[in-house]
Amino acid sequence: MTTVFKIETQEGEKGFFHIFPALCKGCGLCIEKCPKKCIGWSKTLGVYGTPAVGADMAECIACGICQTVCPDTAIRIDRKEKNK
Repeated sequence: MTTVFKIETQEGEKGFFHIFPALCKGCGLCIEKCPKKCIGWSKTLGVYGTPAVGADMAECIACGICQTVCPDTAIRIDRKEKNK
């Protein structure tokens, strides 16, 4: 049996939160370091069968700290461009 992992993308006012479940081992560093406390466990399972993470995009400021602290590069943040 083969497990297929799909990239999950969530959009918010400030940017996009991408989680790569195939890379997320469920360490929780992103949850611990998020300044807005908007990251939590999702129902999606990660690489070791542990819960992957997801973000409450209503609160996310797309600061990128979660992306920086993730030891497995399982998170990518894309900030939206400001309207000029």
